[in-house]
Amino acid sequence: MKRVIGSLLAVAVVAALATGALIWRLTRDPAPKHPEISAYSHGQLVRVGPYRYCDVFKITTCDVPETVGQLSVTSRDPVQLSVPPAIARAPWVLIRAYEGNGDSAVDEFRPGARIAVTIPTVDPRRGRLTGIAVQLPTLVRDEAGNEFPWPHAEWSVATVWS
Repeated sequence: MKRVIGSLLAVAVVAALATGALIWRLTRDPAPKHPEISAYSHGQLVRVGPYRYCDVFKITTCDVPETVGQLSVTSRDPVQLSVPPAIARAPWVLIRAYEGNGDSAVDEFRPGARIAVTIPTVDPRRGRLTGIAVQLPTLVRDEAGNEFPWPHAEWSVATVWS
């Protein structure tokens, strides 16, 4: 009987220690305040928080950490861009910037349509990719009553050529 009680007590102590360690581990690195995007190329992964993140209902209330990720690229390996479900379930915009005369390309994605995009690092007409941005647009109205899309959140990744 004493062995059974001793064994149960030992199991309870080990379980309590394991639970405490797990709670400590999970609270050590808090979740990011805003969604992050991921970009991968040439064996390197970068996770990036927003450059700017505004309240959808009060578009002038913004967090502006000005975060810009840097990703090393080559002409051989494309960039694999991933957005989390928090971004993908809304309409989102991908902007690809190229070196030639500030040239850029814009792709718009419908809600739930894409969570990942493959981006070649060299475009035959535009040249080398210099960066990418992901935006979440919101319809806003100006003083004249005109409605137009305005990005309430933006993530940015600059490419660094080897």
